[in-house]
Amino acid sequence: MSSTRIESIAAYDARYPLPEGVGSDAVHKAPVYCFAVTRLKTNQPLTATGITLTLGVGNRMVCDLIELLAAPLAGLEIEELMSDFGQFSRQLSDHPHLRWLGPHKGAGHLALASITNACLDLWAKSRGVPLWRLLLDLSPQQLVRLLDLRYLEDELTRDTAEDMFRAQLASRKQRESILARGYPGYDTSVGWFGYDDDKVRENARQALAAGFRALKLKVGSSDPERDLRRAHMLRELAGDDCLLMVDANQQWSIPQALDLCAKLRDVRPYWIEEPTHPDDVLGHARLAQAIAPLRIAAGEHVPNRILFKNYMQARALHFVQADCCRLAGISEYITVSLLARKYGLPMVPHAGDMGQIHQSLVLFDHIALDAPVVFLENIPHLRSHLVHPAQVEEGVYRTPQAPGCACDLIELEEPPLKSTA
Repeated sequence: MSSTRIESIAAYDARYPLPEGVGSDAVHKAPVYCFAVTRLKTNQPLTATGITLTLGVGNRMVCDLIELLAAPLAGLEIEELMSDFGQFSRQLSDHPHLRWLGPHKGAGHLALASITNACLDLWAKSRGVPLWRLLLDLSPQQLVRLLDLRYLEDELTRDTAEDMFRAQLASRKQRESILARGYPGYDTSVGWFGYDDDKVRENARQALAAGFRALKLKVGSSDPERDLRRAHMLRELAGDDCLLMVDANQQWSIPQALDLCAKLRDVRPYWIEEPTHPDDVLGHARLAQAIAPLRIAAGEHVPNRILFKNYMQARALHFVQADCCRLAGISEYITVSLLARKYGLPMVPHAGDMGQIHQSLVLFDHIALDAPVVFLENIPHLRSHLVHPAQVEEGVYRTPQAPGCACDLIELEEPPLKSTA
């Protein structure tokens, strides 16, 4: 097989206006779903796509950073690049000028997510396999060489990470039945913040009829009674057997969170998501202790592995919502998966990719690390723009089979002119 070499890199600004209310939460009232897209063209008839999610005009900034950061990829052979990708990623993230914009967070980190995801997409396509198969075929040593483990040495060394993967090799077969069954999903589109009560009820009925047994409601209103009313309404409609999550999208202060979590107890939420500012690790720790046995989910805006480490050390969350489109891509997601497994915490990814990449990553987590099966967020709003949209049937993600990460966009099969907005 001839080698696959990256010949050129381009960034595309892909924006998708949403119908009224779709995607809205207590903070982001009128989002525009955007992908800052990395496209890698090669010496073979292969083109790779990497994505990261933004919500509007900032998308252009991330695209500019992709073009700056990804320049060293030109001319590299994909197998050679991925043989020590952790070191390469470290060099990109420590760009001597752009690092000052973070470090390891913000627009530069989002750009690195898109670049990293494109590299993994190309690697899987060059081998003709979906992402989950690519990752499962790697040895523990090869997996760890994908990762940048700096600043984690107090919790996770290279030897520890290899040992964690190696310890599960013998029992993998017992968990591979998940590939035939598929991975359960939950419906996050039932209760967008901008939907009125009738729309929430209608969506809940449709989701239950479609086989979902876990639903999410956006809260964080300036009128707390609205949140409480809608939460009770959804619990009554969904019944006792359905899991119900509430998501404040960082809107509450700690005193507000303490008050409203207490008032939400009789709704029996499976988790309280993003109850306050994501940088407030100690606030989350205080809240986790005070509201027990209610549990906290967080990670959508936790920007890197170091802060995830701090959350876990502080016992400040119970569900780890890492996102390979918010972290520095698939490789940093795997790093957080290792930390979560060490701390016995379930990974329940935030699906900024609409579930396209994470449908492979949750399979990998379960098979390679014996991570518990929980469910994966389902956000179907960009299905018509994806070449291989995730297949969700009876509330279950079916195992993807197309080579790559499943994030190719229909519009980019004939690349458009770059937006200047």
